[in-house]
Amino acid sequence: MKYKLSIFFIIGLTLYLIDIGLNSYDEKEIYISDQEIISLVTAWKSQVGRNPNDDEIARIINNLVEEEILYREALKLGLDREDRIIKRRLAQKISFLKQESIPNSPTNEDLSRYFDENNDKYFIDPKYTFTHYFFSSENSSLERSSQAYKDLINNIAINSDPFFLGKNFVNVSMKKIKSEFGEDFSSNFISIELNKWIGPIESPFGHHIIYVTNFTKGYLPNITNVLKQVEVDFLQSQRDEAIENYLNKIRHEYKIYINPDLQI
Repeated sequence: MKYKLSIFFIIGLTLYLIDIGLNSYDEKEIYISDQEIISLVTAWKSQVGRNPNDDEIARIINNLVEEEILYREALKLGLDREDRIIKRRLAQKISFLKQESIPNSPTNEDLSRYFDENNDKYFIDPKYTFTHYFFSSENSSLERSSQAYKDLINNIAINSDPFFLGKNFVNVSMKKIKSEFGEDFSSNFISIELNKWIGPIESPFGHHIIYVTNFTKGYLPNITNVLKQVEVDFLQSQRDEAIENYLNKIRHEYKIYINPDLQI
């Protein structure tokens, strides 16, 4: 990219004016690195779809200088204090720096060991296909579902309530059943009989009568089938560990004071 003399003149003039306006050399000297300019120009090109012209480059650099001036003035006024957004952003930034120290090429032994130690993360849940009748807790759910169960056994038509997730479920994992119907409800599926009405079964919404028509056993897949995910999880665990180790190393350097009389 060709830089014209006017660009350097504008930049030089900007920096000169900054130097005139700000007295303290140590605190107020601003140096704009080549890498910072190149990074901004590259980002501009990515967004706009073409190289910036000379005036646009000058504007990019001037904006950067002005941003740096405003940033330093904000620090002088203490505007960074008690600002949750700024604190969170800086905390994220140092976390990223510490995480970048983790190598991105784990060995097969590393991945195999991580997989063995975290089998539960990759276990394929059993899946169920079932239908159910629902009875809302707002309308005598236990009494109505108990009577409905007896009627179903005797092939008598019943009336139930609409359920917001629907009536029929196909190849639903145990994890999903647990998240949508609750822990107590899902526990009934562990040793449930196929092709048989079961109930009443309670959920946070009321009571259900269920009929399971199909069941697929859960299993642990071969590591080769989930290797990419194992690698992603392993690297993330290493990054998390790096942050934890860093915090443990420096935490003792800080004294934390919390008002013991604070009432929330």
